[in-house]
Amino acid sequence: MEKKRVVITGMGLVSCFGSDPDEFYKNLLEGNSGVGFIEDLDLSDLHTKFAARVKGFSPESVLEKKEARRTDLCIPYTIAAGRDALARSKLDLASIDKTRAGIIVGTGIGGVSVFAENVKTMVQKGIDRISPFFIPYSITNMPGAKLAMDLGFKGPNYSISTACATSNHSMIAAAEHIRQGHADIMLTGGVEATINLVCFGGFCALKALSRGPVPAEASKPWDIKRDGFVLGEGAAVFVFEELEHALKRGAPILAEYRGGFATCDAHHMTEPTPDGSEVARCIAEALKDGGLSPDQIDYINAHATSTPVGDLCEVRAIRKIFGPTLDRIKVNATKSLIGHALGGAGALEMVAVLKAMETGMLHPTINLTEPEGELEGIDVVQGKAKNHVVRHAISNSFGFGGHNAVVAVSKFEENH
Repeated sequence: MEKKRVVITGMGLVSCFGSDPDEFYKNLLEGNSGVGFIEDLDLSDLHTKFAARVKGFSPESVLEKKEARRTDLCIPYTIAAGRDALARSKLDLASIDKTRAGIIVGTGIGGVSVFAENVKTMVQKGIDRISPFFIPYSITNMPGAKLAMDLGFKGPNYSISTACATSNHSMIAAAEHIRQGHADIMLTGGVEATINLVCFGGFCALKALSRGPVPAEASKPWDIKRDGFVLGEGAAVFVFEELEHALKRGAPILAEYRGGFATCDAHHMTEPTPDGSEVARCIAEALKDGGLSPDQIDYINAHATSTPVGDLCEVRAIRKIFGPTLDRIKVNATKSLIGHALGGAGALEMVAVLKAMETGMLHPTINLTEPEGELEGIDVVQGKAKNHVVRHAISNSFGFGGHNAVVAVSKFEENH
């Protein structure tokens, strides 16, 4: 059976640069950092005191006051991004079959603030004082479930949690439901709400976070002096739609989903296979799934977190696959500007990919002053935005546990 084609007809986000995709990308193009000190948490005992936090967002913008007070931020982030994606897709909800509209929005950690608060309540006040909302608002499937309740979508709905590869895994799964004819429309993406003591404490204990000292300069992928990633947060949700369904209603088509693939390093809990062999296999299989060859790719949005092993593993994988055509490919690192939103990272980075395709401009990789020698011959858009026509692109995401997921997208052409 021939697979149905999948296009992207809307996107919405909640980020450290707000909720307007154009404003978000404008900040990226200008090389602005969304990282700053966190003033409302007592981080005095930790070596890291900064993150890329969502600013100016009120849960009450999408939830009733009582629920907004009880819930974890990952839920209203998802609802806000999902509603905005639908609005931008110009989809008339009254005209669609909602049994063929589904949602796969993943999160790496889920409602960790609600979890932490209830553990604190249990210790301080007793186990019988735990909130009845503790379980529902902390489990990872609830952001997508609540969005479905908000919209009445009754198609495939579940969450995927593969650490920092979550968003890409979610988009691949959503596209497959459309390709196989299970759904006409899928909302998909990722979310994370990490700016809390538990996340800071856990990642500091793991020695995974940068120590700074200057927040805006701390996230420095591929720089010799990188010392760990910077926490970020937020959500991005996309409307994936079967091509004929989109054309019939005259939908705005942002790009075409071409393919994706997932592999596992099966190597280490937190570090990738150093030679990049499994990442390279994942990229090769994603291209194969999308009917693309390496010489067609114009742009790679790299995972590039600022970790010593991970950054170079990805570079080695890129060389294995794109070596002969690297002179025409550009690579950049969105996390240098917005930090690492863990399960939400790949979705926020897909916004950057789609905006690059639309504008013909690539945002810079910032804070890269002393590049690793292995970067030689790879244009990582160092320091300043560049004009670059993007027809075909891939976005890489890799997570703790050795999870790899690569998504390929193309400029839409009715007859490709």
